[in-house]
Amino acid sequence: MNCLDIAWKNHAPELRSWLRRRLSQPQDVDDMMQDLFMKALRQGGKFCDVHNARAWLFEVARNALADRLKLRREMVELPDDLPAVFSEEAPVDMLTACLPRVLSELKDSDREAIVLCDLGGMPQADYAAQIGLKLSAAKSRLQRARQRLQERMTVACQVQVDQTGHIEGFVPRPPLDQPG
Repeated sequence: MNCLDIAWKNHAPELRSWLRRRLSQPQDVDDMMQDLFMKALRQGGKFCDVHNARAWLFEVARNALADRLKLRREMVELPDDLPAVFSEEAPVDMLTACLPRVLSELKDSDREAIVLCDLGGMPQADYAAQIGLKLSAAKSRLQRARQRLQERMTVACQVQVDQTGHIEGFVPRPPLDQPG
C-alpha cells in the first residue's frame, strides 16, 4: 500500500463527511471525492513528500469547493426593458454651476473667507493670521459666510430639496460675465 492509499483510507471518511455538510446533492459529494482523489493521484511521488496529508487533502477540497460554488452561482436573467443606469451627476454636484454667480454677489469679506478656506484649502489658522483675527473669530466669520452663501444659493438658484433635505434640483445661473 503506498502513501496515497494510506492517506485516502485514513482521511476519506472525514473528508466525505465535511463535503456532505457543504454540498446538498450526494452525487456532488461523490464527484468532489473523485476529483480530489485524482488531484492527489496526479501528484505522484510528490504526494508522499507532503508532511501532513490530511491538511493537504482538506486544503485541496476547500479550494475545489470554492471553485465549484463560484461556477454554480445562479444567474438571473434581466428583463430586456430594464432601464439603463444613468451616469447623470447628482443635483448637489451640479449645483457648483451656480457658485461663481452667487459668490460674486456676496460681500467681499464673505467671498474672501469662502474662496481662501473652502475653495482654496487654506487652513483656518492661516486665514486668521492673514486677516488679523483670533482663530475663533475667523472660524465664526467663515461659518457666517457659509450660512449666507447657502441662503443666497437657495434663493438665487431656486434650490428644491426633498423631505430629507437632499437637493432634488435647481435653476442654473450663469456667471455675470456671460449673457444670461
